[in-house]
Amino acid sequence: MSTDNYTSPLSERYASKEMQYIFSQDMKFRTWRRLWIALAETEKELGLDITQEQIDELKAHQDDINYDVAKEREKLVRHDVMSHVYAYGQQCPNAKGIIHLGATSCYVGDNTDIIIMSEALKLVRKKLVNVLAELAKFAEKYKALPTLAFTHFQPAQPTTVGKRATLWMQEFEMDLEDLDYVLGSLKLLGSKGTTGTQASFKELFDNNNEIIDKIDPMIAQKMGFECCYPVSGQTYSRKVDTRVANVLAGIAASAHKFSNDIRLLQHLKEIEEPFEKNQIGSSAMAYKRNPMRSERIASLSRYVMIDALNPAITSATQWFERTLDDSANKRLSIPEGFLAIDGILDLCLNVVDGLVVYDKVITKHLMSELPFMATENIMMDAVKKGGDRQELHEKIRQLSMEAGKHVKAEGKDNDLLELIAADESFGLTLEELQENMDPAKYTGRAEYQVEQYLKNVIQPILDANKDVLGMTAEINV
Repeated sequence: MSTDNYTSPLSERYASKEMQYIFSQDMKFRTWRRLWIALAETEKELGLDITQEQIDELKAHQDDINYDVAKEREKLVRHDVMSHVYAYGQQCPNAKGIIHLGATSCYVGDNTDIIIMSEALKLVRKKLVNVLAELAKFAEKYKALPTLAFTHFQPAQPTTVGKRATLWMQEFEMDLEDLDYVLGSLKLLGSKGTTGTQASFKELFDNNNEIIDKIDPMIAQKMGFECCYPVSGQTYSRKVDTRVANVLAGIAASAHKFSNDIRLLQHLKEIEEPFEKNQIGSSAMAYKRNPMRSERIASLSRYVMIDALNPAITSATQWFERTLDDSANKRLSIPEGFLAIDGILDLCLNVVDGLVVYDKVITKHLMSELPFMATENIMMDAVKKGGDRQELHEKIRQLSMEAGKHVKAEGKDNDLLELIAADESFGLTLEELQENMDPAKYTGRAEYQVEQYLKNVIQPILDANKDVLGMTAEINV
């Protein structure tokens, strides 16, 4: 490993080998050659003087790319596509005259970008489905475990641990819907020429529009796509990149929200992310168990959300049929967005798979607040015994304030039930009051909602994606 030059932490620390390959030089230039073969085959099938021997020669050297020749040629001509046309031609002397025939650089560049983004979205989708699968197991397991809910991070009416997990799941499920839509809408550029008019093909095919109309559909079919964008300038619309980046940003936002909740719960000692036997939480404070995985999710997620601005600004500032100020930006923003979201989803999968739930702490926190939340039930019981609702409401308000003072100002336990039992207006014993302290009475339909959500929304997704389930994720550092 070289230590005297910059290396991206996205590849060194965060992204999987599978995602790194998708954005590798081999993937890029092998796809260029597949596209040149598809173009030559299409032109042959439509009547140009191209032989099967030439096609076979191109296929024989599809994957053994002579990078050294291309690199030396680029130093001379300062053009990456023409350098690789030259290098391919050196390996295929009989076919070199028909490589890239009628095409412009964006034929290989832009079509490859679409193909690579499509493959990367498929990998993101696979990992997103697995995150949903692990969260579904967690939600099912803890669907009935009562826990304090929070609004404004203040104690609120109880929910269940499983119900809270469905809130995380629903956001990821919405991301999956967006991803499927964008992935399903991706089309190839095809071969449109220098300004999108296909002028070169009018020359090659003697103005025969019927034949020229077949070029793009045939290329798309050979490359595994249904169709090409019907119109373009020299490039496909950069709005396509914006749509893809927005999907990644949406997943990042969902992951960030999930990681924030885990970090807060870990502070409360209710739920913890995995912590390995020899893991060090702090260089100074040996006792610490920092939520470093969740913090890393949040950190990378912010990067992806901000990164989505790059394609949007690039799309907005393209001039007419094309400008080249997109190129350098695309080389950074698209791969890095995917590499980062890949690392984020691996972290999410790792965290969910190893979440530790401390149910006794959860119950302790809930029971310390439950008397306040039970006051409406207590008031109704007192009314049944002949009490005046309006008077009892005011008394409960006053006693709640007093109990709150005992907790916050004096550091005592919540003694609201004792205060109510001591007030003859309520006519209730402490034992009768404690009968209202079953947390399950206050979680509403939370358990039922979990069951219905898993059954009606998540299970159909998992059933339809059985072939990609069962992933695990290793964290590099």
